[in-house]
Amino acid sequence: MDEFPDYLCLTDLLDQDLSSYEYFQTLAPEVQTALRREDGSVGTLDELQARAEHLRRSGLF
Repeated sequence: MDEFPDYLCLTDLLDQDLSSYEYFQTLAPEVQTALRREDGSVGTLDELQARAEHLRRSGLF
């Protein structure tokens, strides 16, 4: 069983999960903007961290 529930989207995740919100706030503004554009594809803290790492590794930010 997963430790964290799945949320509908990034906005819901950030509104409902303090750990995710705090992590999101540590990201560069450009990464935050890119993640917000993908709002529907992120529903857990693990997905948020993975997407942020993918963006970082891609060299876009």
